[in-house]
Amino acid sequence: MTYKRVIGATTLLAILPGLALAQEADTTPTNADIGFIFTTFMFLVSGFLVFFMAAGFAMLEAGLVRGKNVAMQLTKNMGLFSLATLVYYMIGYNLMYPGDGWSIEGILGAFAPTVLEPVGLEGAEPDLTYASVGSDFFFQLMFCAATASIVSGALAERIKLWPFLVFTMILVGLIYPIQASWKWGGGFLDGMGFQDFAGSTVVHSVGGWAALAGALILGPRIGKYKDGRTIPMPGSNLTLATLGTFILWLGWFGFNGGSQLYMDSAANVADISRIFANTNAAAAGGAITAMILTQLLYKKPDLTMVLNGALAGLVSITAEPLTPSLGVASLIGAVGGVIVVFAVPFLDKLKIDDVVGAIPVHLFAGIWGTIAVTFTNDAASLGVQLYSILVVGAFVFVVSGVVWFILKATMGIRVSEEDEITGLDMTELGMEAYPEFGRG
Repeated sequence: MTYKRVIGATTLLAILPGLALAQEADTTPTNADIGFIFTTFMFLVSGFLVFFMAAGFAMLEAGLVRGKNVAMQLTKNMGLFSLATLVYYMIGYNLMYPGDGWSIEGILGAFAPTVLEPVGLEGAEPDLTYASVGSDFFFQLMFCAATASIVSGALAERIKLWPFLVFTMILVGLIYPIQASWKWGGGFLDGMGFQDFAGSTVVHSVGGWAALAGALILGPRIGKYKDGRTIPMPGSNLTLATLGTFILWLGWFGFNGGSQLYMDSAANVADISRIFANTNAAAAGGAITAMILTQLLYKKPDLTMVLNGALAGLVSITAEPLTPSLGVASLIGAVGGVIVVFAVPFLDKLKIDDVVGAIPVHLFAGIWGTIAVTFTNDAASLGVQLYSILVVGAFVFVVSGVVWFILKATMGIRVSEEDEITGLDMTELGMEAYPEFGRG
């Protein structure tokens, strides 16, 4: 049976003047224009979704820190995103995507600010096989900012604001874009065949390595480890933490879906829908696995583990959300949930204090996700995947450690014992997130 869409007279009258003007100006879109338009539109919409992840990180961290430190976490998240925007524009984007302008071929990109196309594309000859520079810059910026957000949660409740923001500028301006250029900018890891679709290593493990270096140098919170025991320090608001997790889950559809990079054909659109479905399945697998495991291990489900299990599932599928089936995607996410449940107490045994569980979620699950690519993508080599994990990890961990050491020796990175006990909201900011509750 053939179906036709009937256009009403009113609709037709509204459309005809526009068609006439388009014919007079000879602006009828070509096939190349249409591909350019749709891919640009995809980047913008995906970028909106990934931007909303900034709210997710902020709510997750606000919920998992204690009440006396909530305003500080929110301030850090506002600061890091705003700084990422400016620094990525000034230096990061062209370091990450140098094109033919490598400073050191395949290793170090170009040191130049981002330049957008002219208004109305006047005098420009854009690459109509891809998308606008503005949309690509906007989309990639969101990934850069997400990397810094990972560090924020892990080092909460004892780090000074301004040294953290200085580290953020170095992370988003140099560390992140340099290593990302090795894969996504067409650098040497990409030439070796490294596969990382949306950034299990390039984004998530990088944030995890930077956070791990910071946590080791910063040290644990006062009273966290005592007489060989780990002292629980419950977060202030699990409602906010859960909201943050769902926001991150939503944003991940843009994170992974937009990484298809093209929306100019039926095949690409079908692949984007496949990526959405697999991303969702992996998150569900991670959450359910963490819920069941904590019931078996602790006799009660642990909500914080369930939240991080979902996030670990999302991180795990990020390196390859296209090629798995729904069942395999669920299993990849489930392994991420297992990793979180065992990695959180493992870090506590080592006395590495990660307030929100960012290192297990983003580093450990990121490594797993990068290895898991080899199960479904024939283009991936286990040797190359492991080599790339090691190269990126060594670079980020060593450089981050050096930066943290310099900041510790110059500015100091940790608040005083008295300030930490009082809470960073009052001592660093002079305000409270919940003033009425505090006085109640």
